[in-house]
Amino acid sequence: MPWDPAQYLKFAGPRLRPAIDLLQRVDLAAPGLVYDLGCGAGNVTRFIAERWPEAKIVGVDGSAEMLAKAKADLPQIEWRQADLATWLPPQRPDVIYSNAALHWIEDHAPVFTALFNSLAPGGILAVQIPRNFGAPSHASMGEAARMGPWRPILEPLLRPAPVEEPAFYYNLLAPLAARLDMWETEYLQVLDGEHAVKEYTKSTWLSPLLAALDEPQRSEFEAAYTALVDRAYPRRPDGKTLFPFRRLFIVATAP
Repeated sequence: MPWDPAQYLKFAGPRLRPAIDLLQRVDLAAPGLVYDLGCGAGNVTRFIAERWPEAKIVGVDGSAEMLAKAKADLPQIEWRQADLATWLPPQRPDVIYSNAALHWIEDHAPVFTALFNSLAPGGILAVQIPRNFGAPSHASMGEAARMGPWRPILEPLLRPAPVEEPAFYYNLLAPLAARLDMWETEYLQVLDGEHAVKEYTKSTWLSPLLAALDEPQRSEFEAAYTALVDRAYPRRPDGKTLFPFRRLFIVATAP
């Protein structure tokens, strides 16, 4: 799926807060090697480098478009393009950090364990994944996909919720980890602009559905989805839109 850095960064503020919350819970003073897995345009990698200026920081992502933006803004950081489903570090890192990326991998349980097992002794796997797929922002995509002539094209692309219950990840990592810290937070995101929730999802979960259609069906499907989410998340008189968004955090420390 092609990624649009400009569209994604429209809501850099709301997307950044959980990333920083995750980074703050990584309890290592001076790691030597840190990977930002699913680094995107590097807007979080920047903060990782600022926190550990003596560490070697490597950003890894599958999107050439995102990495081009990252390289242009932060040429001092090393960037690598790779398939996140199969990537493993060439040497044992002290931190593998991944913010809102691993849920894109269909069968990501083996990825979690492989990444954890690749850590240096005492290293940390720090992951944040969204758990908002039952909310109207995401459920409305399926509803809109089934309500027009584009249904034969879009229905096969609809994915079930890709993230399991928290207990699944606990059962996966607790037998391996020396320490395992997990929590969930629902952020009340306050968004600006017209059709704010549609614009928010347009850079992520909605994008492959739009990419599958040609005009005029693309615009018609987008309008149908927009009407549904505008009704579910009405714009307030002050111009703001309230968009609750739940996220799961995992910080696992290797023995």
